[in-house]
Amino acid sequence: MAQDEGSAGFILIEILAALTAAAVSLAAIGMLMAGNLRGSSRIEQHITLAQTLRAVETGLPDRDDLSPGTLSGDLQGANWSLTVAPFPNEDTNPRAARIWTPQSVILSVQMPSGANLQLQTIRLVKIGKTP
Repeated sequence: MAQDEGSAGFILIEILAALTAAAVSLAAIGMLMAGNLRGSSRIEQHITLAQTLRAVETGLPDRDDLSPGTLSGDLQGANWSLTVAPFPNEDTNPRAARIWTPQSVILSVQMPSGANLQLQTIRLVKIGKTP
C-alpha cells in the first residue's frame, strides 16, 4: 500500500507540472495576441490618416490657384494644414532659375488621437506666372 501512495503523489506532481506548462503557454499566446491587436490598430490608424490626407489633397485649390502661404481646416475630425513656401535651395541652375522657381509644399494631417502624417513635395512655378 505504501507503493500506491508514492505513485499517487508522483501523478499529482506530473499534473501540476502540466498545468504550469499550459499556463505559461497561454500567457505567451495572450501576449502575442495583444501585440497583434496593437499592430493592427496602428495600421488601421495609418490607413485612416492616408485616406484623410488624400481627401484633403482632392479638395485643394487648382495648381494654378495655389499661392504661397498657409491653409488649414478640419476634415472628418482631423486637423490639416498646407504650407506653400519658397524652397530653400541655393544650388539651383542659374539658367533654370530665370524660368522656374521651386516651392516647398507641406501637407500635414493630425487625428484627435495625436497621430499625424505629413506629405512633403516640391513644385516648380514658372516665373512671371502668378500662382
